[in-house]
Amino acid sequence: MVAALMEALRTAFAMGWEILWPLTLGFALSGVVQAVVSHREMSRLLPDDSPHSIALALGLGAASSSCSYAAVALARSIFRKGADFTAAMAFELASTNLVLELSIIIIALMGWQFAAAEALGAPIMVVLLVLLFRRFLRPTLLVEARAQAERGIAGRMEGHAEMDMAVTEGPLWRRITSPQGLTAISHYFVMDWAAVWLDIAGGLLLAGALAAWVPNTFWQSFFLVDHPVFAKIWGPLVGPLVAIVSFVCSVGNIPLAAVLWNGGISFGGVIAFIFADLIVIPILDIYRKYYGPRMMAFLLATFYVAMAGAALIVEAVFDFVGLIPQQRSAKVVEASISWNYTTWLNFVFLALAALLVWRFLKTGGPEMLRMMNRPHHSAPSSHR
Repeated sequence: MVAALMEALRTAFAMGWEILWPLTLGFALSGVVQAVVSHREMSRLLPDDSPHSIALALGLGAASSSCSYAAVALARSIFRKGADFTAAMAFELASTNLVLELSIIIIALMGWQFAAAEALGAPIMVVLLVLLFRRFLRPTLLVEARAQAERGIAGRMEGHAEMDMAVTEGPLWRRITSPQGLTAISHYFVMDWAAVWLDIAGGLLLAGALAAWVPNTFWQSFFLVDHPVFAKIWGPLVGPLVAIVSFVCSVGNIPLAAVLWNGGISFGGVIAFIFADLIVIPILDIYRKYYGPRMMAFLLATFYVAMAGAALIVEAVFDFVGLIPQQRSAKVVEASISWNYTTWLNFVFLALAALLVWRFLKTGGPEMLRMMNRPHHSAPSSHR
């Protein structure tokens, strides 16, 4: 048992080392984007579920934090401030499926085809969700959800979700390199890490345990590897269900997605699993607090259908154009620590992280960090 535990920990640490520099780069780029894109105008820009508003929701989501809890909290916030509920949910889906750090980590662990599938599938998923909402969302349920949302029951990452330090005046490069811009970048960088490190650590530990302890024969049987046609349908249907019970969300589910891919889940199944970070059990409980139990059930059902449907479409498209990888070689057990380009890049980006953390500490960051799980009205809004 001790040997098995050490093997799981070794695998988890090796995977963590493999993704360290891509994660750091992704969070740094995300900090830059958030530092120049203001949250203040979101509610005004999302008044309905028109194609224009939904497109804006996708863009605003891609420019926000990848933390699933922050995305859910911010979606409720803009809904309470007047944004259309459908547009708010589209924003929520985009903020965890179209952000830079997600694409970078997917490429590092699994390959560019999966990142491309994610980029194609996320808008399809949102379109399917909009159609489902238009067909099945009843006005009485929406009124009930708004009344519950107005109660302001706290979930997680409330302060982080509404923190808006964007610098919006002047040319783009000047905004990024100004003292205010550098401070905002450092604060978003540290806040994003603080928001998701538990999910990343949990995902790595779970992925390491599954890679070390669960034989491939189990995965191959569970994912119907011996029945290729059925497997392409079964994967997108079961992928979200595996995600729901894994408790891992945000970018933390990518290591586990790599394990599932190596184990035999279909290409579309992997994409559906990654999509489903917004219906894991802890977030379903937050939906219950935010919008009530009936809306939670509605979101679970519609999100699941949209996620599975989009993954099935992506599977068919990528299969048709011949872009589904033939080798199942995601970096899981194969990952190891050695003096290669990964190690040197880790050192470079650790130095960058140290500079951003230093800036964070020198500009009132710890005070804001303490406010991450408090409502926005308790959090400081100024920066130096």
